[in-house]
Amino acid sequence: MRRSLIAQAVLAGVLALSQCVAGHPQKVKARPDTRQSQPQTQKVGSSGLVQQKNAAGTGGAPAGRSDFLRGVNIGAWLVLEKWMTGGVFQGTQAEDQWGFDGQSGAEEKLKKHWDSYFTQKDVQFLSQNSIKKIKLPSSIRIPIGFWAYDNRGTPYQKGADAYLERAIGWAKQAGIKVWVDLHGMPGSQNGFDNSGKAGSVEWQQPDNLRRSIEVLKVVAKKYGSQQYAGTVVGLQMLNEPISWGANNFDTTQKWTEEAYKTVASEAANRDLKIIMHDAFRGAGSWTGMPSKLQSNGRFGVDTHLYQVFVDEDKKLNQEQHIKKACGWGKDLKAANAALPVYVGEFSPATDTCVNSDGVTTSPGTSCPGNGCQCQGDSPDQWRPPLVAQVRKYVEAQLDTFEKDTSGFFMWSYKGPGAWSFVEGIQHGYIPNPITSRKYPGQCG
Repeated sequence: MRRSLIAQAVLAGVLALSQCVAGHPQKVKARPDTRQSQPQTQKVGSSGLVQQKNAAGTGGAPAGRSDFLRGVNIGAWLVLEKWMTGGVFQGTQAEDQWGFDGQSGAEEKLKKHWDSYFTQKDVQFLSQNSIKKIKLPSSIRIPIGFWAYDNRGTPYQKGADAYLERAIGWAKQAGIKVWVDLHGMPGSQNGFDNSGKAGSVEWQQPDNLRRSIEVLKVVAKKYGSQQYAGTVVGLQMLNEPISWGANNFDTTQKWTEEAYKTVASEAANRDLKIIMHDAFRGAGSWTGMPSKLQSNGRFGVDTHLYQVFVDEDKKLNQEQHIKKACGWGKDLKAANAALPVYVGEFSPATDTCVNSDGVTTSPGTSCPGNGCQCQGDSPDQWRPPLVAQVRKYVEAQLDTFEKDTSGFFMWSYKGPGAWSFVEGIQHGYIPNPITSRKYPGQCG
């Protein structure tokens, strides 16, 4: 997604968030296609998604929270995002999946991408050794577009659902839980490329709202069946609808009521969590929804927390980023007391540099002087001081999410630099196991 569009969305989002008492600053999608960031050096061993019981020096879900989810997104697989998978777009003028799928040869290119980007070997990487020993749920959130089920009147190619089903089968074998995420809906709910179509927002046109419900019927009936119970633990009805411009937040909430009732009636699995993104208004804006729905704990809210997109975050050094991550806990905890709150996306990425003294940090993407290094540098060139600063920020986020939410999913399994869970495990900026800590107690 172009930076100019991001800037417009961020400005609108900040204005919308200022009206929400319980909201907290969040990313307004998508991730920029110029993004580069972090990793380090560590031998790949057991998956960072390992679950552990509480112990000194580790995080972990408190007693009684065996359904706590620690996971990662499988982004840019079944819904293309050019900044993450630029190679797929080579030789085309497309900026999003709408444009890509309309090009000659798209079907063959998509199949090649689907076959190679995420495979059973990746599931095995996530499940190596530790998950089966600890017996607590690790999970993956898999974005998919509405066009996998209904591509009428669009250039979109069908076929992604077969790969989703395949991934669910792999996950079941490995003991990994799956959260199915409707990442793009008819008309585009946000105008970002991650919805499938960048540009105009037409999701709240009546026909598109109805069509979205019909897609959810199909998905809920299939993946909410007893056949998938125990593996598919969540169905996200919509990802990142904006709450400004062409979208009205009241309309989004009314649609959510209808969508929830539809999914709940179609899903035979009564343990399936039914999730809605907070529409960039903060999880606290949704605490009244469970009573309206009489959901008995089934309805949850997804919030996305980043510190790399808005101008106010770009002015922070790493210590300030860590302090802000710790500060998220207050609002998250309050909302999580009313309904399950999940951080469906977060990232290790910040625009910061480690100064030449190897200790202090400064905001920015470049810095003068020998020994100074920024996260925008190639991850293979990172020195220990930068590795340590990124690891501290990651651990602060994880400590907050462990204590004050019902689960979290990093964005993303693969991606450039710090956006890659795989590289994070390989290079050490993500704890392995995910509950281990080099810097415990940062949030008090």
